[in-house]
Amino acid sequence: MKTCPKRATGGFTLMEMLVVVSIIVILAGLTFGGFNFVKAKQAREQAKVQIGLLQLALEEYKADNGAYPVNAVSNGKNGTSEVYDALYPQNADDKVYLSELNPDNDGQGWLAGQTGRSLKIYDPWGTEYFYRTNNPARPNRSFAANPDFDLWSAGPDGQTSAGSNGSYDPKHPDNLDDIRGW
Repeated sequence: MKTCPKRATGGFTLMEMLVVVSIIVILAGLTFGGFNFVKAKQAREQAKVQIGLLQLALEEYKADNGAYPVNAVSNGKNGTSEVYDALYPQNADDKVYLSELNPDNDGQGWLAGQTGRSLKIYDPWGTEYFYRTNNPARPNRSFAANPDFDLWSAGPDGQTSAGSNGSYDPKHPDNLDDIRGW
């Protein structure tokens, strides 16, 4: 009589386990990569919406006051404290043009926990928005790309650069990821 050796059943080989683990690792990498893509796209869309809200409030401000807020720095670098003061004045009798700039209820995350006066307005990446107007005192020197104002975010890299004459250069490598309001 022949006897058959018993084979062990019910276990996995080392090769099967390695295949399953590698598939799980690949799927996890694709999932986390997809989450980062969605998060980056969401931040870009949030910046576009915020720029649109700020532009509408600035247009309403101009309709009431006859001019846009003038930024103190002639080249327009970091001029959002003037925008904040114009759109959300500290005087209770003045008109509030954008109630979302309330530092006590900063649902948009624009103020990044700041308190006090002359606050700056930040984009979803924590970089201050850029606002620039042409200085009416120097009409022959134009910095803004538009006749009214420029408003933009430096984008995820936080870098933006002016051209050789101080105007905005959209082809500069630092400006390729900027989100512009024009």
